[in-house]
Amino acid sequence: MKNSLQINTLDKLYDSFEALHTEGGWHRKFPALWPQPEAHFLPYIWQYEKIKPVLMAAGELVAAENAERRNLTMRNPVAGNRYATVRTIVAAYQMIKPGEIAKSHRHTPNALRLILDGKGTFTTVNGKRLEMRPGDVLLTPSWSWHSHECIGNEDCYWMDFLDVPLVHLLEPMFFERHPDGLESEVENLEEAPLVFRWEDTLQKLDATGKDDFADADQVIELGSPALASIALHMLRFSAGSSSAKLQTTANNIFAVIKGEGKTIIDDTEFAWAVGDTIAVPSWRPYQHHASSDAILLRVTDSPVMKKLDWLRTSISDK
Repeated sequence: MKNSLQINTLDKLYDSFEALHTEGGWHRKFPALWPQPEAHFLPYIWQYEKIKPVLMAAGELVAAENAERRNLTMRNPVAGNRYATVRTIVAAYQMIKPGEIAKSHRHTPNALRLILDGKGTFTTVNGKRLEMRPGDVLLTPSWSWHSHECIGNEDCYWMDFLDVPLVHLLEPMFFERHPDGLESEVENLEEAPLVFRWEDTLQKLDATGKDDFADADQVIELGSPALASIALHMLRFSAGSSSAKLQTTANNIFAVIKGEGKTIIDDTEFAWAVGDTIAVPSWRPYQHHASSDAILLRVTDSPVMKKLDWLRTSISDK
């Protein structure tokens, strides 16, 4: 075929690429492949003692009817990020006041919550109504109706974790408010597969020997996995103990349920206490050090990495 476009120089050739929205694989402006994961999202910590007063103020200034949910999203400070905590997961602190109801809705993203403070608050998920108590972890699987209500006399605070950023990336986002505001047929339950009670978590940790865990002194998984895209693990440390130095392609968020300590990510030290949230993005080396008896919840996208055969982990001695 004759060159009818008179492309007889490299400059003309490359100009023709731009006009056609194409790119030559031999001279890319940006590489498409690299030897190991690049560092984009930043390690970071959100401190509950600083955020809780802000949520308390929001409780006074923002009425429940003016907010779908009264929450503060933990937005990673990497330049250009508008929402996510780590690449695939977003975390938030949420509160509800006595007498308030967060109406029912459902969405494609999977969600869960870790209860921090307050009693007398319930969640209803697909007609199953469960009390939310401090230390409990409750699940809201994809496309499940869910609402919250506070019938006690205490403000209730918790952490939310959702795979919204992953859904944003892949684009199957759907969201719907319940046509009646709340579900009409509700069953009150003490236990259900949707809830991991704090007392059960402690019993399972007590029954777990101090095997050769790299992550902590004792580790248990909640669910197998808890959600299709998110796995949950409880990590317990005795005072003065440390994890191994870990590196994984999975994105991790750690929530402090008990104790104090620090986590070193790359070469930066993050001191933590109860209620704090630590973001450990993919392939960033990290190590936990507990200064007192401590329990952390790990929220991770490892099921996604496993499913796609992308999960890799590096472990160094404690």
